[in-house]
Order: sequence, then structure tokens, then C-alpha cells
Amino acid sequence: MIEYLKGELTDLQPAEAVIECHGVGYGVGITLNTFSALQGKEGTVKLYISESIREDAYQLWGFATKAEREIFLLLQTVSGIGAATARVILSALSTQELADIILSGNDKMLKRVKGIGPKAAQRIIVELQDKVTTLAYPQSEGKNTDFIVNNTTSNVVMEEASSALTMLGFSPAPVRKVVQKILSEEPEAPVERVIKLALKML
Repeated sequence: MIEYLKGELTDLQPAEAVIECHGVGYGVGITLNTFSALQGKEGTVKLYISESIREDAYQLWGFATKAEREIFLLLQTVSGIGAATARVILSALSTQELADIILSGNDKMLKRVKGIGPKAAQRIIVELQDKVTTLAYPQSEGKNTDFIVNNTTSNVVMEEASSALTMLGFSPAPVRKVVQKILSEEPEAPVERVIKLALKML
């Protein structure tokens, strides 16, 4: 089992990072919060890894913190929640936000996440309420969800956001329409903000 990858960050997209370790480049699926944590990093980075092994696929998922990886794994213990859905949840909400929602039983906030209906939201809360209390959430983790203002042009942001949302499982046509709408209202919005807003609208 791979516990973590530590190496050079050679490529970073909102939904995927490539880390080179001893001449081998590992493509790792990431959440939007981990993407934010990696932005601006140079040189060696470290991601905690979860492996998804199926007959037809082998996928690595990477996380900036152990807490995010642990709640990613906990989400998948809930019936009907797979790795892709868990990533969408952890792209729409930070680890701390999700833990607070589960502990407070706020199913309304969970239902705002694409793909999470009333029954799924209730299952997540009921099945994980006792488990998330055992997790440790570093205070610094909240910084991962801050929006990082940059000088990226709207066209580049549109392409990156659209690509990331498509990788998260959304259809290209509605994705592009929603992203265009967001950028028409907030032309200077960074890619992670566009994705977070789109996740609430798709």
C-alpha cells in the first residue's frame, strides 16, 4: 500500500497533480482543496495517498492532509458513495466544513452538493456522525479553502475550470454554460472559486 508520495510537482490541474518520484511520474486525482494547497508550491511536495483498485482501473487519490484522506475513505463506507462522489463532496466543502455539517446534522448543506440527494445526505450524517469526532483537524487546514487571487486570464480559467468539472463527471455542455455565466459575473475569479460556484449550480 502507498502511504504517501513525496517528489517534484511537475504538473498541477484542478482535478489532477503529477508528482515525479525517482524518474516516475504519478498521476494523482485530487480535490479542489488539495489543489489550492498545492498552488504556488515549488520543488518537493508530499501527498497522502489512497488507492482505488478495480479490474478495469487503478487510480491514485492524493490529499494535502491526513484528515482529508481519512474523511475521503470514511465517505466511501456509506452506501452509494464512491471515490468520485467523495471527491466532489471534498471539492465543494473543506474537511472542517464537512465535519461540522455531519456533527451538526445539517443535511440541507449536504444536499447542495451535486449528486447528493436527501437520502444520501441522511446516510452520510447518520453513519459518520460518531466517526468524524475521532478525526483531528489542524487549524491551518482551513487556509486551504481560501481563494487565491491570481492574474490568470478568463480564457485560461474557463478552460481549466471546464476541464476539472468534466473530470469530476459533469457533462461538457452544461459545464461550459455555467462557467461562462460565472465568469461573466466575476471576470477576475480564480479557477478554484469558479469550480466551487459551479458545483453549486450544476
